[in-house]
Amino acid sequence: MKRNTWMCRRRVQSGSSLFEVMIAVLVLSTGMLGVAAMQSTSLRNSQSAFQRSQAVVLTYAISDAMRANVASARINAYNLTLPTTGCTVPSAGGSLASKDLNAWVASIQATMGGSACGGVVCALNVCQITVRWNDEAGTGGATSQSLRSRSRI
Repeated sequence: MKRNTWMCRRRVQSGSSLFEVMIAVLVLSTGMLGVAAMQSTSLRNSQSAFQRSQAVVLTYAISDAMRANVASARINAYNLTLPTTGCTVPSAGGSLASKDLNAWVASIQATMGGSACGGVVCALNVCQITVRWNDEAGTGGATSQSLRSRSRI
């Protein structure tokens, strides 16, 4: 009598074992941890790039304010020394230049953090504008990152 072939094949293993499932979960979880680490690094560097962009916008803002009040800018009324550490918002005196500088430094600190600061040095109708902030969050960032731009008034 001939034996049925389908009965012999039934004894062959079908499906997967618990060990194979554990290996698959391990490989999947390792990949997901890598994706999460890349996401975290991407967010930190995105914040750093945003701050750099804001620094450029803020230098343009004070340049435009000086061009709007060119008579005061040419007599160096917009000069503001950048302190080596910390930053205090200059008082909003009676002149338009002091009010512009007060609003500018306040917006730097509001946008880029309380330790951020700005300075302006004008000589011979050329002004150097500096914005300094803490960029430790970015990969390779420094505690004292600065951006300098020059503008002819």
